[in-house]
Amino acid sequence: MTRLKTLPTRRRAPYLRLMLLIIAAVVAFDQASKIAIEAALQPGQALHIIGDWFRFLLVYNPGAAFSLGGESSTWLFTTFQLVFLVGVLIAAPRIDDRFQAIALAMVAGGAGGNLVDRLLREPGFWFGHVVDFISVGDFAIFNVADSFITVGVALFLLAVFTEERRARKADAQEADDEH
Repeated sequence: MTRLKTLPTRRRAPYLRLMLLIIAAVVAFDQASKIAIEAALQPGQALHIIGDWFRFLLVYNPGAAFSLGGESSTWLFTTFQLVFLVGVLIAAPRIDDRFQAIALAMVAGGAGGNLVDRLLREPGFWFGHVVDFISVGDFAIFNVADSFITVGVALFLLAVFTEERRARKADAQEADDEH
């Protein structure tokens, strides 16, 4: 009797659960931090943590991260965040690099956290202002979501770079093994 040889199966969506967990955790952490800061401060009020260098300062931002854009661009930022978040969710099942998955989930979670503000906060649906409160020196005021977006983008670029490097190294090793 001949046994059929089975082909190795590739795990489907190896990092989907991890990505969904990270996205949900980032959105929850971001929203919880915004709720806490709104309970503690009035708009424009500062809570000095390390003098004037590091403080919490509650502001409502109609623009993008680091106060780019303005009131007239709010709908554009909302649309971009939604498209990015949906795009990551669609791509997530096909991502097979753990570091890229984590990085993209961090960026998507940050986009999701700010998207919640844009959809549910004043002045209204799709045009809501984002709660910003982390103020470092004379740098722009930002929030937890913006932090995850920034770190996630940096990690994603690092993951892409190291993946290419690992692939080149594997190709070189394979070529050496053939000779």
